[in-house]
Parts: sequence; C-alpha cells; structure tokens
Amino acid sequence: MRRFRAMDELIDLLPVGCVRLDARAADWREAIAVAGGLMVDGGFTTAEYTAEMIAGVEENGPYIVVAPGVAFAHARPSPAVRATGMSWVRLAEPVAFGHETNDPVTLVVALAAEDSGAHTSAMASLARLLGDPGA
Repeated sequence: MRRFRAMDELIDLLPVGCVRLDARAADWREAIAVAGGLMVDGGFTTAEYTAEMIAGVEENGPYIVVAPGVAFAHARPSPAVRATGMSWVRLAEPVAFGHETNDPVTLVVALAAEDSGAHTSAMASLARLLGDPGA
C-alpha cells in the first residue's frame, strides 16, 4: 500500500494530464464520464470504473455533491482500478446533479482507490493540501 504526503503525494495521484479546465458536459453523467476518461487515460482505471461511478449516483442519488458546486465522484475499489489516482474537471458551464442545496456543479473531482486504506490516505493528503493556504 502506498502512503501519501500532501503536495508531493498529490502530484503522484493527480498528474497534469488528469486535469481538464473548461470541459463541456451536457449533464452529470457526461461530467463524470469526462473525469473518468481522464483516469483511464492516466492509467489509473479502466472504463468500467467510470461506469461504476455513474451507477453509484443512479442507485444512490447525488450524494457525491459534497459542497456547493463540487462533486466528488468515486466508486468502491474494484478490479477496474489499476492504481490509486485522481482527476479534476472544471466545467465550462455548471451542470445539475439533482442535489437540493449544492447544485449546480462546476468542479468534478474523481478518485479511484486500490483499497480502503489508499482511499483514506488520498483523502487525507487532499484535505491537508486544501487546508494549508501556504501549500
């Protein structure tokens, strides 16, 4: 299991090729598909993982919209995850996910984790980085 530390760890988790600015998406499914496609291109997942992220929202509702304008797309660890990694997508135009208070979404952050330990470590690194204004 890989351990992650703030900025250096996130560089490994989120390579430049997994960031897209001003992406176009007609709806929330397409927004997740863009984020998932970046993780496929980065070698972190297969396309099946993208389908799993979309299915999670279809089954459980827009629980991934965690803050105003922000969706945190993910699915359970599965064979579709090749390595722990992330993607960030800033949408050119906001899209509705169906969340009562946090819609519309302009930022989709996606995470694929090899196991629950990697998921927790990645989230802790992200929280440390976002919580440190000097980072």
